[in-house]
Amino acid sequence: MRAGICDMVAVARIINATLVIPELDKRSFWQDSSTFSDVFDEEHFISVLANDVKVIKKLPKELARSTKAVKHFRSWSGVEYYQDEIYSLWDDYQIIRAAKSDSRLANNNLPPDIQKLRCRALYEALRFAPRIEALGKLLVERMRSYGPYIALHLRYEKDMLAFSGCTYGLSPDEADELTRIRENTAYWKVKDIDAWEQRSKGYCPLTPNEVGMFLAALGYQSNTPIYVAAGEIYGGDSRMANLKSRFPTLMSKEKLASADELEPFMNHASQMAALDYIVSVESDVFVPSYSGNMARAVEGHRRFLGHRKTITPDRRALVHLFDKIDRGSLKVGKKLSNMVVEIHKKRQGSPRKRKGPVSGTRGKERFRSEEAFYENPLPDCLCQEETLDRNSSLASA
Repeated sequence: MRAGICDMVAVARIINATLVIPELDKRSFWQDSSTFSDVFDEEHFISVLANDVKVIKKLPKELARSTKAVKHFRSWSGVEYYQDEIYSLWDDYQIIRAAKSDSRLANNNLPPDIQKLRCRALYEALRFAPRIEALGKLLVERMRSYGPYIALHLRYEKDMLAFSGCTYGLSPDEADELTRIRENTAYWKVKDIDAWEQRSKGYCPLTPNEVGMFLAALGYQSNTPIYVAAGEIYGGDSRMANLKSRFPTLMSKEKLASADELEPFMNHASQMAALDYIVSVESDVFVPSYSGNMARAVEGHRRFLGHRKTITPDRRALVHLFDKIDRGSLKVGKKLSNMVVEIHKKRQGSPRKRKGPVSGTRGKERFRSEEAFYENPLPDCLCQEETLDRNSSLASA
């Protein structure tokens, strides 16, 4: 949602358009009725972008009945596409409606001013609504009262497992339920998935038990406070039992806030996710169990704020080790810990340039394989130090 909105800000700038405050998706799995102003600070968004893009709250009355061009913008497109094909629509229409906003703009090879605008929109203009910000900061304070904490984005919810086809450790009935959900969700195109192959390739989110083993192998002590950023965990408390036995200080927004404090946000998945986002960005360490949109957005935000520590599990390598433990050919202990630490030495959010496309890929797949702009906004939106001599340096944007 955040990335899509900010890409549309950039597109509006490219084609010199006025941007109407976006309508949020109300047809997704979560059926969330939230409006833009329920989730984000609308006035702040308009004000911060005033010198870049004109943003209005709704269409003027004189345009309300005008014929609209409803357009699916091409995925990962550059400036030329918008300046030529999309700009030409103004000849016949006064309103262009973007049917989709996710991944509509290229990650790389865009003008510097457009890349900087994307960051200004995301990290300055797109602030959460005041009541979300207020409770989010309160949750951070309460979490810090336990000491330095890990924010664990535990993507082990029903929709994620159904979408990915990951059924490791689940009962036959649970696996059947997830399969039915996938088959009955029309816009999920892939229906037949080999669960074993998914897991062996590292395409599955780590289970709560696997996350516990992973964190323990990295050397985190049992008294480490952990904030679980997630919706309802599939399987409930029983599936969290092993993780909780390893790390008893296992907290969540539901545990940190009272029922009255959370009541305004209940039944609004995007607003609840916004609370998790705030606590995750401010954590001492962020660990995502799966590389989805939320995890990428939080990692990018933490990079923007000074490369705060983000440990990204190598799921493929970890599954290989966990399977050895299941077979009895490897034991939990120092040997496992040494291997896990070595694997993740360079997966902790240290500064680096954004990764380009995977070698050998072509066409749309080439753009798809690039590291997402909002996952790592370096170098476009972060200052870099250029050494002038031994005793001085210059920070240049």
